[in-house]
Amino acid sequence: MAVADRLTILQRTPLFRGLNRRQIEQIGKRFVERTYAPGDKIVTQGKGGEGFFVIMEGRAEAIHEQADGTHAVLNLLNPGDFFGEMALLTEQMRTASVVAVEPTRCLVLAQWDFLGLLREDADMAVAVLQELAARFSRVLAIM
Repeated sequence: MAVADRLTILQRTPLFRGLNRRQIEQIGKRFVERTYAPGDKIVTQGKGGEGFFVIMEGRAEAIHEQADGTHAVLNLLNPGDFFGEMALLTEQMRTASVVAVEPTRCLVLAQWDFLGLLREDADMAVAVLQELAARFSRVLAIM
């Protein structure tokens, strides 16, 4: 994928909306690209989080597996959607699995790369943390 395409997608990602172009370029260098076949688990509920994912192409489902073995589809993820923002800040286990439903390509940012960037750029840290706080507030407001 061309660097310009990667930057365009990251600029449209709500988590990074408060970042300037230089910061987007810095964070864009830390993402790696991964591909998944239909049926592949991108992340697995109950396992440690690898990091933050942005869907570039394809589609995936976020699935919560119940104790009785049933599962519920929580969300359909399309190009431009993202997941795993909590894995950037904590080492908690994944609360849902994400499974590719068609050939899917993602950009992935590992926690250690993200935390390294935040240590280098306090303004980036503030912008991302403010967006995370706003997202959590919106979720709590609908509960």
